[in-house]
Amino acid sequence: MSRINSAAFDDLNAEQRAAVEHGLAPLLVIAGAGSGKTKTLSCRVAHLVANGADPSRILLLTFSRRAASEMIARVGKVMAGDVRMPWAGTFHAIGARLLRELAPVIGIDPEFTIHDRSDSADLMGMVRQELGVATGAKRFPMKGTCLAIYSRVVNADESIDDAVVAQFPWCREWNAELKTLFGAYVEAKQKQNVLDYDDLLWLWAEAMNEPALAREVGARFDHVLVDEYQDTNKLQARILLAMKPDGRGLTVVGDDAQSIYSFRAADVRNILEFPKAFTPEARLVTLEQNYRSTSPILEASNAVIDLAKERFTKNLRTTRAGGVAPRLVSVRDEAAQASYIAENVLEARERGLTLMQQAILFRAADFSAPVELELAKRDIPFVKFGGLKFLEASHVKDFLAILRWAQNGGDRIAGFRALQLVPGVGPAKASRMLDAVDETGAYGVVRNTAPPAGASEAWDALKQMLGDLQGATRPADLDLAAHWSLPMMNERYDDARVRAGDIDQMQRIGATFGSRTSFLTELTLDPPNSTSDESGKSSKDDDYLILSTIHSAKGQEWKNVFVLNVVDGCMPSDLGAGSTAELEEERRLLYVAMTRAKDELHLITPQRFYHTQQSKGGDKHVYAIRSRFIPEYVASKFEQTAWAPEAVAGGAAVSGPLPKIDLAAKARSRFS
Repeated sequence: MSRINSAAFDDLNAEQRAAVEHGLAPLLVIAGAGSGKTKTLSCRVAHLVANGADPSRILLLTFSRRAASEMIARVGKVMAGDVRMPWAGTFHAIGARLLRELAPVIGIDPEFTIHDRSDSADLMGMVRQELGVATGAKRFPMKGTCLAIYSRVVNADESIDDAVVAQFPWCREWNAELKTLFGAYVEAKQKQNVLDYDDLLWLWAEAMNEPALAREVGARFDHVLVDEYQDTNKLQARILLAMKPDGRGLTVVGDDAQSIYSFRAADVRNILEFPKAFTPEARLVTLEQNYRSTSPILEASNAVIDLAKERFTKNLRTTRAGGVAPRLVSVRDEAAQASYIAENVLEARERGLTLMQQAILFRAADFSAPVELELAKRDIPFVKFGGLKFLEASHVKDFLAILRWAQNGGDRIAGFRALQLVPGVGPAKASRMLDAVDETGAYGVVRNTAPPAGASEAWDALKQMLGDLQGATRPADLDLAAHWSLPMMNERYDDARVRAGDIDQMQRIGATFGSRTSFLTELTLDPPNSTSDESGKSSKDDDYLILSTIHSAKGQEWKNVFVLNVVDGCMPSDLGAGSTAELEEERRLLYVAMTRAKDELHLITPQRFYHTQQSKGGDKHVYAIRSRFIPEYVASKFEQTAWAPEAVAGGAAVSGPLPKIDLAAKARSRFS
């Protein structure tokens, strides 16, 4: 234990220490909200290394590269020095790496490129068009819906029939056509040597169905640790159990009460059934000490989740005695809700809370529109999580298409986009050229094609660049692609100078990777947020309020939290109340929102919503009732109040009849 910074272990509570010091038998750590999950997992890794485990034989699986980096950094602090963990990363990134290594024995080309969701949808659309499945009299699902169904089938490990009935019932009449489409889509990917996100898990899982391969891969790792296990899908669970069938060295950490991603095919059954997957059963350690919220907030949160149909029993507790009761606030409508939030945010700011210490959470992104208008009216800056992602910006996709096509000449989607950057090359010419791609790849097809009229200079530069990009893949390749693409960008975009900053950022990111292949893989699997584009940000103030969907808020915390529209129809959502399983996930969603609050919590229940064009009678008010997740017993944990905005902003309400003023007469007399 001499290598370890023992002070890092001094403040571990008894349950955390039990998880950290556990031996090799399978272990499930149920980590309640705010219970120090990341600290416990990082201390366990440090404890293993300090006791002789080889860091290069530890597989640490997370759901974001940032989480993996944070975990490694924490392990380094505990170890009082840097620790290199080459097998720490996301499921998809580790899957891509293993597939390249296993390629010779599983029948794939290790030089595959990876499509992001947008490119996958484009390829699905291309195949959809070629098959002519959408030419009938009835409306066939669009490419995005087709990809969503395909992804559900793969990740949920279920049939097309089951996936469509459960998630896409309006598509039930197209099952036969969808099966044909998906088969052609798989063939197109294989022909072009591209994989999509779903392939990275499915191919890994299928490879692990071969016992010899599963033993070989499993034997590489003495310890496998998984963060946020409640968010895994059936493929991910299959992979883990195949690699470690006896559970030896396997540790999973998560919280069934925070399983809220079934729309991504996450399956709460994975964590609920984990202990019984082994004989003897896996050890269960429950972290119940909450280090985030005050006692009144925890009491209300516990009361909400206590009503869940099935869960691991835990009762979060805290040493943070005192604190104000959470508020259950009834307001007249969405306008009053927005006004209540704005006034309370400003009042809290006067008490010393910065705007960034406060957050507004909502079930769906469009719920926040009235609040955004009110905040703008009162000049309260905010950032709304969501919006355009870095890799979704067209100029960034252009740049990456060049690199991906140079890497893999068979990648039709990348080539189609890259070729049309050249003036005079349209969809028809690009398609004909891609039909002629052979073993010489992208460089060969450009070399063998006459330049478009008036674009010989750009064409010659493209040919030179693709020739230079052949062979070894180096980080410096990004400079070659940038040098060619920037003049094209000047022709295509009025704000090319601003967009050039993103390309410069890409070059700086690329310089940190050992090869073009690793850069393209990591960037596709774990893209950064927007750089030059202030997506979602309403101002450039240093301090701003946080607006976020509850899904995006998971793992975050704020001192003052407002939850919008805690009424039936919104929470639970109308779309999320079709089955018991869906309803239970909606309950967990409210629980996640409530446990983001450290000091103050406001659940707001508008009494009515104004709907436009909902009936032949036109616009109408729809009345709402408090969420079924807050019955009277749970409501007793709150300070219950009704709130209405004052009639005159900034002063007392007006009493008595209003004076009559003839403004029309005033207007007529103004220039008389």
